[in-house]
Amino acid sequence: MFKNMIVYRIAPQWQVELTQVEEALAKMPFSECGATQEKSLGFVPPRGEAHGALAESVGGQWILRFMVESKVLPGSVLARKVKEKAARIEQETGRKPGKKESKELKDEAKLDLLPMAFTKQGSMWIWIDPAARLLVLDTSAQGRADEVVSLLVEALPGLSVALLNTQTSPQAAMAHWLKAQEPPVGFTVDRECELKSANEEKAVVRYARHPLDIEEVQAHIDAGKLPTKLALTWDDRVSFMLTEGLQIKKVAFLDTVFEGSKADDGGFDTDVAIATGELVKLIPDLIEALGGEAEPGSAPGTEAPAPAAPAALAAARPAAPSRKAGGGVVTGPKEAPVDTDPGAVPF
Repeated sequence: MFKNMIVYRIAPQWQVELTQVEEALAKMPFSECGATQEKSLGFVPPRGEAHGALAESVGGQWILRFMVESKVLPGSVLARKVKEKAARIEQETGRKPGKKESKELKDEAKLDLLPMAFTKQGSMWIWIDPAARLLVLDTSAQGRADEVVSLLVEALPGLSVALLNTQTSPQAAMAHWLKAQEPPVGFTVDRECELKSANEEKAVVRYARHPLDIEEVQAHIDAGKLPTKLALTWDDRVSFMLTEGLQIKKVAFLDTVFEGSKADDGGFDTDVAIATGELVKLIPDLIEALGGEAEPGSAPGTEAPAPAAPAALAAARPAAPSRKAGGGVVTGPKEAPVDTDPGAVPF
C-alpha cells in the first residue's frame, strides 16, 4: 500500500463528511468491461469485500480504491482483421476501399475483436487526510494521477486541489544536499541517484548501490548535471526515492516501523494505520526540508539553502498547469512534472 505517492493539497473550503464521499462515489462504481467496451473505470471497496463501503476511515484517514480495466487488442491483430475485410470488399466489388471506408472497417474490426480480447486490470490507492488537507495517490505517473484527480473533482462536489508546491524545487534541494553533503535534518542520503544534463544532449549518469559522498558526484553537478532522482531515508523508518517533480517513489517501511508488532498482525486496518501513521509525519518533514510550502498559485522556487547550489539549477523545471474539471478546481505550478513511468499499464 502506497509504494509511490503524488501529493496534492486540498483547499480549506472543502469540508465534507465521509458519508457524503461515500454517496458521491456510489455514483461511479467500477464494473467490468462489456463485450465491446475498450475501457472501464470506477471505484471499488478498498477492503476488497463485495458490496462493501467505497470510502473507509481508519484512525481518521480516508481510504479509497480506484480500478481500471482495459481490453488488450494488439495492433497487428487489428491490422490483419482490417486487411481481411478490405480484401473481401475488393474481391466482391473490384475496388479498393477509400480512406473513409477504411476507417469504418477499422471500427468494425475492433467491434468484432473486442469480445475475444484479454482484459487487464489495475488499481490505485487513494488517501485523503481531512485534518491535514492532503490527497495522496499511489502512483508514479503524473498523467494517470491527473486523470483520477479530475474524476474525483467531478465526483466530489466543491473539491479543489493543487499539486504540492514548495519554496525550494526538489531538484535544487537535491543538488545542494549532494554538493554540500548536508542532507536535511531527519533525513539521510542513500546509495542511489540519477543526474541529467540540462543541455540538448540530455546526458544521464546513474548511481545504484553506490556511495554518493564522492567528488565525482560533485563534479557532475559542477558540470551542469542536475539530480532527477535521489534515494533518501526519513528518521530510519521510511526509505523512498524523491524525484524532480516532487513525486515520492519506491516507498519502503523499515524494520523499526514494525518493532513491537506481532507476526500475525495484518489486515486492512493495520496496513492503513502503519502506512498513514508514518507518512503523515514524513510529508510535513519533507515539505520543511524543501523550504516550506509555497503560496497557492506561485511557481516553485529554484534556490537551495546556503551555500547556494550551482547556477545550472536555474534550469530546474517546476510542475502543473491550472485546469478545471466538474464543479471543483485543480491547480498547481506552471508546468507538470515529466511522466517518468509511461509504460506501467493501467497504473
